[in-house]
This record gives sequence, structure tokens and C-alpha cells, in this order.
Amino acid sequence: MATAQEPNLVGIGLYSVSEAHQLTGVPADSIRRWLLGYTYQHSDEVFESGPVWQAQIPPIDNTLGLGFLDLMEIRFVHAFRKHGVTWRVIRAAADRARALYQKDHPFSTQRFRTDGRRIFWETLEESGETKLLDLVQDQYAFHQVIASTLYAGLEFSPQDEVTRWFPMWPKRQVVLDPQRAFGRPILDAAGVPTEVLARAVEVEGSVQRVARWYAVPERAVRAAVEFQDKIAA
Repeated sequence: MATAQEPNLVGIGLYSVSEAHQLTGVPADSIRRWLLGYTYQHSDEVFESGPVWQAQIPPIDNTLGLGFLDLMEIRFVHAFRKHGVTWRVIRAAADRARALYQKDHPFSTQRFRTDGRRIFWETLEESGETKLLDLVQDQYAFHQVIASTLYAGLEFSPQDEVTRWFPMWPKRQVVLDPQRAFGRPILDAAGVPTEVLARAVEVEGSVQRVARWYAVPERAVRAAVEFQDKIAA
């Protein structure tokens, strides 16, 4: 039985901030601010900015841990920031989407894929922003960001929750699945962690030998090495 100090991680996934940075490309400091909140000073006044969303996992031994859905939310928030969406609008849109969908991680639902533009548009109007973002004005541009970039490689449950992520889409050898290996990157067919295979190839210097050892196709071993090289870059 899980305690407050030992949360039940089955089906949730578990990632350190450093691992989340590797998997999403978002700086570790940004991830911590988004999940823990932060203070800032303006005109001799100190202001407090709360978390953008509630993390799936409470801190373990005072260390921040993330779940699989947190990874997904990080990807979406990062994309909006890259396209110039202000923090005020992101927070307001997240609050509205949470209320509409009754989900703690609303950006990574399929419903947001279809009506996220409307949510942002209405949020911008209510926030009093004088300059509407091109991203939100242009329905094609918005769906290019949402559909083509962020939803590619995601699988959903009937309850509209992300269940798996194929980070090298359209290749499907590597998967992150919170139901398997605590959400670590693994080969979908064999379940072998990509890190294990890549390390074995580095030590042995032979894809063929490693493939025989783990009884997996050589192309799957190469995919594991490619993925580990990508997140290490």
C-alpha cells in the first residue's frame, strides 16, 4: 500500500527533472518553475507566480518527480511559449480547459486538439490583450502546431487521456508507456529499455551481437541507439 512518502506509481510513470529535460528538450529550470511556481520582483515589489498545473506525483524526499502526463503538458506549454503565447493567456486557457474537460492536464487531451483555438481566442479577448497572436488568428497555423507537431505519435484511451507516446514517430519501435517500465523509453515489441541497448552497443561495438543477446531485430537496436543519441544531444 502506497504512503504519502511512497506514492503509487503504477500506470503513472516516473521521471526526474533531468530526464524530462532530455525527453522534451525543455530547460530543467523552466520545468521546475512551471511545476513549483516562482517569485519575481518588479518595481521594488515581489510577486509570486504559482504552478501552471498540479504535478501528478508529490515530491519524493523533497525531490521533484514527474509523471507521464506531466511530460505531455510540458511539450504543449513549451510549444505555446515558443509561438509567443503569454503566460497570462496560457494560465487562463489552462484554467478554462480544466473546467471544461474536468482534467488536471487539459492541453494533451484530444478535445483540446479540436477546440483549443476557440479557448485561446476567448481567453485573449477576456484578458484584454491588444494584439491577437497570429497563431490564434490563423486556424491553419494553430492546427499545424497542435496536430502536426504535438499530437503526432500519441495514443489515447476512450477516456481521452494520453496513454502512449512514440517519440520517433512515424517510427514505432520506441515507446513511452506509463503502464510499462514506469514509462521509461523501451522497445515497444520487446520491452527492452533503449538505454540498456544503446549502452550495450557502446560497450560491445556491435549492433548485431547486441541484437542476438536480447533477441530483438537489428533495426530495433539501431532505433534505440538513434533515440538515445537524439535525447543526449
